Amino acid sequence: MAAMPEKPAPATPRRKVSRHRGEGQWAKGHFTPLNGTEQTKKDDDGLNVRTRIETTYARGGYDSIDPADLRGRMRWWGLYTQRKPGIDGGKTAILEPEELDDRYFMMRVRVDGGRLTTEQLRVIGGVSEEFARGTADITDRQNIQLHWVEIENVPEIWRRLEEVGLTTTEACGDVPRAILGSPVAGVAADEIVDGTAAIQEIRDKYIGSKEFSNLPRKFKTAISGSPLLDVVHEINDVAFVGVDHPEHGPGFDLWVGGGLSTNPKIGVRLGAWVPAAEVPEVWAGVVGIFRDYGYRRLRGRARMKFLVADWGPEEFRRVLQDEYLGRPLADGPAPAEPVSRWRDHIGVHPQKDGRFYVGFAGRVGRIDGATLTKVAELAAAHGSGRLRTTVEQKLIILDVAADRVDSLVEGLESLDLQVRPSPFRRGVMACTGIEFCKLAIVETKQRGAALIEELEHRLPDFDEPITINLNGCPNACARIQVADIGLKGQLVLDGDGNQVEGYQVHLGGTLGVDAAFGRKVRGLKITADELPDYIERVLSRYRKEREDGERFAIWAARADEEALS
Repeated sequence: MAAMPEKPAPATPRRKVSRHRGEGQWAKGHFTPLNGTEQTKKDDDGLNVRTRIETTYARGGYDSIDPADLRGRMRWWGLYTQRKPGIDGGKTAILEPEELDDRYFMMRVRVDGGRLTTEQLRVIGGVSEEFARGTADITDRQNIQLHWVEIENVPEIWRRLEEVGLTTTEACGDVPRAILGSPVAGVAADEIVDGTAAIQEIRDKYIGSKEFSNLPRKFKTAISGSPLLDVVHEINDVAFVGVDHPEHGPGFDLWVGGGLSTNPKIGVRLGAWVPAAEVPEVWAGVVGIFRDYGYRRLRGRARMKFLVADWGPEEFRRVLQDEYLGRPLADGPAPAEPVSRWRDHIGVHPQKDGRFYVGFAGRVGRIDGATLTKVAELAAAHGSGRLRTTVEQKLIILDVAADRVDSLVEGLESLDLQVRPSPFRRGVMACTGIEFCKLAIVETKQRGAALIEELEHRLPDFDEPITINLNGCPNACARIQVADIGLKGQLVLDGDGNQVEGYQVHLGGTLGVDAAFGRKVRGLKITADELPDYIERVLSRYRKEREDGERFAIWAARADEEALS
């Protein structure tokens, strides 16, 4: 008797539709837009909006802007509408976009590798003073953000920035965002390999190109050859990490699939070694995979980390090699443990040419245009005209002669920019928060600055490395899950039952060889007013209970919940 054919498993209509449309992966033939954002991008490439800004919107004003450009394509040129003043956090998820939108914009100036000149910083400072009410924030992705920008002034701002080699191209949007790079690439005495040329080639060849101007969502890159592991490579979509191969010499270890937000994932090693000259080609291959195989159906799953989690590192490497590079990559070693617990380059450090670089800290990345101009003047007077931003919202001046260091430090500290900051000035980070961000629920910048002062007063002898990151919403722009103390903004109830600004607490997050996300203590939520008391209490317990040399993250992982409450 012939065998009966296998009976197919029953499927609901919903499952049939889901299989038919898949995840919106282009490589599998799913080109039909499956959500409004994908339709907007198909209707017109985001890069094309610049012409309309210059010829129509800047002349016609805010009311002339097409909504699809206003809340979509303008991001491709670094522009977001900012939050209308006076709207409390309880209304963030309730109001329609047009109710949250102010008539002003945040503008993000792209700073690949954190590389700036004194001339560029002067221009940013001048633009801030003239067009942005003096505002400027150094971000944790090495960019500089301005606020209160009016659409009528955007073409003139672009002209001034581009005259000195700066750009806002693809600073936001579903594109390759600014490339993180070691802020001391090419100068640090202990550098493994210099990634500067690779960053520049990627920027010149691919940024602003329509080859990668329609990705499923934003794409984040990190390239560093520093033994400090100074670009948070573990939480980027793709990262190239400096290693010394026993046979081939210095090069990069390739990582993919890291990211935070509401579904955090640590990136994974592909086990592949990439020579510096091949980084741009391999980078383009990885971005090509994301463009072609990335999930476009649901925005919440349209990040590289979900594709990598589904495929695994072996399959990802196979596709990269077979379909995009056409050749195998060499196997290579993993990066060594960071050589320091601080990875921010704060302080005075020797360069390989005998000069010094000087890293300094403001307060939670907030700085005004006038101060930026003064920093540029100090850098010109004491160095060679080169500065860097860092992924910790800090600044560095390069190429300082030994006999100029003390004078530079004195000048910086006169601007309240600390070269020898307290652990709290050094380790507190904050996102934009409710002051300008339409996604935020609570205030962050002013609270972070006030927290620094309060902790310096309460714990003046605290001398351990500590990171305290404040985020205004669950999206983790300030990397709350990988901070020693991460604070996720939300509305909570105070002792009288009133709804007030507060935070959910994450404890013991860390990056490096033992990268891990912070733990949450069940039911632990604190009001904004309780924040200084809570952190003082936890840090005091840590100092009392820690073992010799034990980091806060290790202690927090083993401590009982009572000690963390």
